Amino acid sequence: MKKNIKNETRFLNPLTDFGFHRLFGTESSKKFLISFLNEIVREESLITEIQYLPPIVRGFTEIERKAVFDILCTNEKGEYFIVEMQRAKQKFFRDRSLFYASLPIQKQAPQGIWDFRLKAVYLIAVLDFIIFNEFEEDNNHVIEYVNLVRERTKTYFSKKINFVFVELPKFTKKEEELITNFDFWMYSLKNMDKLNDFPSFVQNKIFEELFRAADINILTKKEMKNYKKSVLEYRDVKSSIELAREEALEEGIEIGIKKGLEQGVEQGLERAKIAIILKCFQKNMPVEDIVYITGFSEEYINQYVKEQQ
Repeated sequence: MKKNIKNETRFLNPLTDFGFHRLFGTESSKKFLISFLNEIVREESLITEIQYLPPIVRGFTEIERKAVFDILCTNEKGEYFIVEMQRAKQKFFRDRSLFYASLPIQKQAPQGIWDFRLKAVYLIAVLDFIIFNEFEEDNNHVIEYVNLVRERTKTYFSKKINFVFVELPKFTKKEEELITNFDFWMYSLKNMDKLNDFPSFVQNKIFEELFRAADINILTKKEMKNYKKSVLEYRDVKSSIELAREEALEEGIEIGIKKGLEQGVEQGLERAKIAIILKCFQKNMPVEDIVYITGFSEEYINQYVKEQQ
């Protein structure tokens, strides 16, 4: 049976491909992207203008692997900004981030003599999942900056490649708790499609315009069709993730209970967690999720799996 969705709320879901592109990836929405970048990117001066570039970037030859970005643009200083919306975890997401950021670096090499001076590259990943939870204090930081730093002095080796990771699940403020423009942006990205009216902070002009642009009622019939398709794809991804997590947990807990009956409650609890580890790995669940589920450290989990192989 073909699935369908109704207009359940007034505003677009910005985490869908359609919603994200409409609100950040077009000439008419350029001002929203500039405002967002100025809020989260640590630039010495504000970005005043951007130019969108083709989102497909290849290596040096046609046969080398290409990358398809959600948004690729440059600012008035010629710096590059890759803006990605990621809905689901990937096992090697950090490696993928490095690969993506390296392509605009490579593309700056001209033919002939060159002094190797580069323009900065920023990869901004808006994530609908958590990738940083190695330390307890990680849960208190919605945004994570990653740079090339000298280990001994803790100073920059280079500012030419920069990573900004925005972990939306960590943002938990309610509307009445919002204070800064950063709060407004995070709340909008996470909750826009759940609202039926303008939030209180739309008195800020850029956010009033953002929500007006996100109003579902202004979509054409063709746009509405594409948006509904995008919502279904988004929900399918989220459902697949939850199903894999639940199956791994159920199978692991069931095995753990049996072990517990054999070895005693305390040992059984430990065996249950170990069983969950193995099942989660079989489901290709990211280590960060397994840390959260079992309470074991990432080092312990990796070492245990290695011993079992």
